[in-house]
Amino acid sequence: MSKKGALDLASGLGGKMDKKEVLSAVEKYEKYHVCYGGEEEERKANYSDMVNKYYDLVTSFYEFGWGESFHFAPRWKGESLRESIKRHEHFLALQLNLKPGQKVLDVGCGIGGPLREISRFSSTSVMGLNNNEYQIARGKELNRITGVDKTCKFVKADFMKMPFPDNTYDAVYAIEATCHAPDAYGCYKEIYRVLKPGQCFAAYEWCMTDAFDPNNQEHQKIKAEIEIGDGLPDIRLTGKCLEALKQAGFEVVWEKDLAVDSPVPWYLPLDKSHFSLSSFRLTAFGRFITRNMVKTLEFVRLAPKGSQRVQNFLEKAAEGLVGGGKKEIFTPMYFFLARKPLSDNQ
Repeated sequence: MSKKGALDLASGLGGKMDKKEVLSAVEKYEKYHVCYGGEEEERKANYSDMVNKYYDLVTSFYEFGWGESFHFAPRWKGESLRESIKRHEHFLALQLNLKPGQKVLDVGCGIGGPLREISRFSSTSVMGLNNNEYQIARGKELNRITGVDKTCKFVKADFMKMPFPDNTYDAVYAIEATCHAPDAYGCYKEIYRVLKPGQCFAAYEWCMTDAFDPNNQEHQKIKAEIEIGDGLPDIRLTGKCLEALKQAGFEVVWEKDLAVDSPVPWYLPLDKSHFSLSSFRLTAFGRFITRNMVKTLEFVRLAPKGSQRVQNFLEKAAEGLVGGGKKEIFTPMYFFLARKPLSDNQ
C-alpha cells in the first residue's frame, strides 16, 4: 500500500510545507546538529520544531525505502526484512498480552504501519499519536485504503503533553519513537499517566550501549551521524532509559537488547556489502539509484530544491547506523516491558 514510484517520492518531499520552503527547512534542521555546530541543549529546547521538520523532509524517503513500518527488527536466517518487521510487531503485541476490544495507544506512530498490523493481529482498537501533520494525513489515507479506519485512529499531539484523561488506555507501546523525546522521564511519566493501573507499556528504544565510550572520537562521530540522520536531540544509554522508567513509577517486568542475539545483524539492509532483491532500495546500489533519481528530479524541478541535501543526511545516518551496529555501541531495539502498579503504594 505504500508509495512506490519516483513521482510519489518527489511529490511527498517536504510533507505539508510549501515546496519553496524545503531548502530553508533543510538548512535550519542541519544547524541543530553537531556536524554543523549545533548544541544538544538547543535540540532539546526546540525538539518539536526539529522533529517536525525532520519528518516533513524524510517521510517520503522512508516510505519509498522501508514501506509503511519505519523500524528495524532482529532477523532469522532465511527471513525477509518485511517478515522480520511483522514478527517484531507481533512480538510486542504478545508481550503486552493484548485482548480483543482493548484500547491501545501507539506513541509516535509514523504513518501507522505498526498500528494497522497490531490492530489486525490482536483485534484491538489502536490510537496513533503523532505530532506531524503530513504523516497523519498519509496514515489516514492508508487506514481508509486498508479498511481499518474504524479501529485505527490518529491524533495530532506532542507525547510530552498528551490530550488524554488519566487512566485511559489498556496498553501503550512505542516503536523507535520516544528516542525523539528531549527528556525520557517526562515522556514516560505522561505514558504512565494515561495508562490504566495494572497495565503495561512496552517499547523498542534507540540507545547507546554500555560499549559506547564518550571519550572516543569515532564513537562520538557515529553518534552525531545517527542524530542528524534521524532527527534526535540526543541518544540515551540503555541504563538511562531504565532509570527514567523507574523514576516515572513503572515496575520493569523485563528488559533486553534484542540486537544481541539476532542471527542476522539488524543493520544488514543498510550495509554497503549487502545485496538483496527483496529490500533492493535499501542496498548501496539501490541508494545510488535513488540518489541519482532525486538529483534528476530536483534538476527538472519535479522535486523541491534541497531534496538532495535530505538524501545526503539520510546517507550519513545509514553510515552511522551500520558503524554503530558493527561496533555494538548502538542498538535500535532495546526492549522493555514495564507495568504501572495497581496503586501508587503497591
